Amino acid sequence: MAPTPKRRRSPIGLAFIAPFGTLFALVFVVPILYAAYLSLFQDKLVGGNTFVGFANYVKLVQDPQFLDGAGRVVWFTVVQVPIMLFFAMALALALDSMRLHGARFLRVTIFLPYAVPAIVSTLMWGFLLGVKYGLFGSLNRALGTDLDPFAPGTTLISIGVMVTWAFTGFNMLIFYAALKAVPRELYEAAAIDGAGEFQIVRRIKLPALRGSLVVTIIFSIIGTFQMFNEPQILPSMVANSGVTTFYTPNLYAYNLAFTGSQQGYAAALALVMAAITIAVAYAVQIRGLRNADR
Repeated sequence: MAPTPKRRRSPIGLAFIAPFGTLFALVFVVPILYAAYLSLFQDKLVGGNTFVGFANYVKLVQDPQFLDGAGRVVWFTVVQVPIMLFFAMALALALDSMRLHGARFLRVTIFLPYAVPAIVSTLMWGFLLGVKYGLFGSLNRALGTDLDPFAPGTTLISIGVMVTWAFTGFNMLIFYAALKAVPRELYEAAAIDGAGEFQIVRRIKLPALRGSLVVTIIFSIIGTFQMFNEPQILPSMVANSGVTTFYTPNLYAYNLAFTGSQQGYAAALALVMAAITIAVAYAVQIRGLRNADR
């Protein structure tokens, strides 16, 4: 039997991925390694920048401000994400039903808030819901009420409204694309067999959305865990909103690094939040894949 000739390895493939690999290392790998390096140090009044090992991580676990911000973000995620995805799925099903007039216009209109930058969106909602110069201010003056969407007890709800308005269209588009991938012949066959619209939605459309639902949940969890713009901007627009410097973990890390000059502690916080986000997203993905295989 003749020996199998050895394949010659061509460096062309490496040349193609080299630009991506270089940029990936510079903007992703190197910053993570540098953050890990910073997290092992503390800037002290006496002694300057001192190596402390894992002391920042131990301090973080016992930090009530970090635990408060992380708990708030988890609570926000548990409540806001299902509501947002419910609206997104309902809109996608409505657009896919082909019973709406002007479906293309509605699709673009629903998606449009996602194209608005987060800073602009926060400013817009701040003016809209503000009691001094916004809609609620006008209603309070007209009706003699004292409603304040940005009171300390309702600020998180108002932020949830902002986030839902901004990202429902994006998730709707993912669901809508998944529905468009279902063959129309399947709907026609179900209709011939006597299935009504509700049965088609329940037996065909909803099962087709399982994969896209996992994707939207993962994206939404990552987004809510990174919440920063809204609590950062609102205090400058609204007085007594209840937004503190540790309102969310990202805001806390920002203030530690750029206001408190605690870059090492902020780096440890950022790495811990990144690890938590990755772990939760991975768990959701594994659970989703198991349910899809059933």
